[in-house]
Amino acid sequence: MIVKRKTGYFVLSEKKRKNLGGPYKTKIEALKRLRQVEFFKHLKG
Repeated sequence: MIVKRKTGYFVLSEKKRKNLGGPYKTKIEALKRLRQVEFFKHLKG
């Protein structure tokens, strides 16, 4: 999930709200990181 804070956009996990990346200046950069996280999460399957 992407959350906007004062310092920028952060990528957080859905369940535990763990920080997975950030701060990013734009939402597009945060979305790119979120896609990377999802890719590697499903790669282990």
